[in-house]
Amino acid sequence: MPATRVPPAWRRGAAASAAVVLAACLAACAGGDGEEYVERPVEDLYNAAMDRLADGDYALAAEAFEEVERQHPYSTWATKAQVMAAYASYRDNDYDDAVAAAERFVELHPGNPDAAYAHYLIGLSHYERISDVGRDQRMTELAYDAFEEVRRRYPGGRYARDAALKLALVRDHLAGKEMEVGRTYQDLEFYVAAIGRFRNVVSDYQTTTHVPEALLRLTECYLALGIVEEARAAAAVLGHNFPGSAWYRDAYALLGEGPPAPGPEEGGESWLSRLFGL
Repeated sequence: MPATRVPPAWRRGAAASAAVVLAACLAACAGGDGEEYVERPVEDLYNAAMDRLADGDYALAAEAFEEVERQHPYSTWATKAQVMAAYASYRDNDYDDAVAAAERFVELHPGNPDAAYAHYLIGLSHYERISDVGRDQRMTELAYDAFEEVRRRYPGGRYARDAALKLALVRDHLAGKEMEVGRTYQDLEFYVAAIGRFRNVVSDYQTTTHVPEALLRLTECYLALGIVEEARAAAAVLGHNFPGSAWYRDAYALLGEGPPAPGPEEGGESWLSRLFGL
């Protein structure tokens, strides 16, 4: 998508003068009082911006694409330049500007064919800023929302598959954050608070890699509180769904009994058995 250029028939020698056109245009617009504003042909401006992008001058490319819209706001290439400005800012690691430009494009042109890419670019701009689970996960949540929007709005589109893959990684990261907080509460012997976090993992992030450990931690916390039946239910669900895991063996070691053959009757009336259909 970002490789779009004005067709050659429109270029009128723009390749030869792209740098001169861009420099003159930006100087004219940013100059002091008394400087004459010079309007340039849209094809010259757009291709000058594309040349900047090809050269890796992403910040200047973003400015140049914005100049296309300023000088020719109602042209077809001005619309294209809006999303290209977002892309150039993303490549420059200026994620805030990339998100702002992409969100503006979506707001102004929700039915445009490039709207799917703009949504995807918003997700990427948040995704690139995801921090480790020990820090605030606001960017992780924003990335999740953006990629979910791509998946929901454009299920058969070219960006849907990658958005779905990144959604799985984002969900695993969010589950990891819940586990990190839950383990901290457990270490502090705040077992009820810890159970709340581990329960979130089991309930809301069932497809992530953190569920087996969360079930073990639930077993540990319920035992610490003396709620043996819930501890047995957590261990039973762990055994039923992850019979080959080390977490499964550890859970039943805590209960002081060997692991029975997993079966649907083991869950009893626990919320865990209802959640997993046991």
